[in-house]
Amino acid sequence: MSLSVDEIKVGETREGVLVEDLKRTRIVQYAGASGDFNPLHTDEKFAIEAAGYPGVFSHGMLTMGMSGRVLTDWVGIESLLRFGVRFKAQVWPGDTLTATATVESIEDTPTGPVAHFSLRTVNQDGAEVVTGTATVRLEP
Repeated sequence: MSLSVDEIKVGETREGVLVEDLKRTRIVQYAGASGDFNPLHTDEKFAIEAAGYPGVFSHGMLTMGMSGRVLTDWVGIESLLRFGVRFKAQVWPGDTLTATATVESIEDTPTGPVAHFSLRTVNQDGAEVVTGTATVRLEP
């Protein structure tokens, strides 16, 4: 799946619900898949007593990966050239996350047209948890 330069416009957006009621099980599954068993994400007692958090919270990279889905569902994974985020707030079990991708610009480059996107992921309260940017290859 690849978009042509004629199929996308500056200002166009796509929004998607990434997860409703994030479960601790999903966070632990990510720990297993990534090998990141930091106790802040997997050990409730440690997160509360040793670190002073109200409980475990999601890995930033899990949130980043879920956020990227709004882009890859739109433009396809094979078109993604660059993707980066800034973590703005923690994601907790029970959170619902919604991501929005917006086309900021389209430019011709020596290797063909590309689109530049902004990305914003918010929780159920509208608080930003991730912001980011991406660059996508377009078909001429």
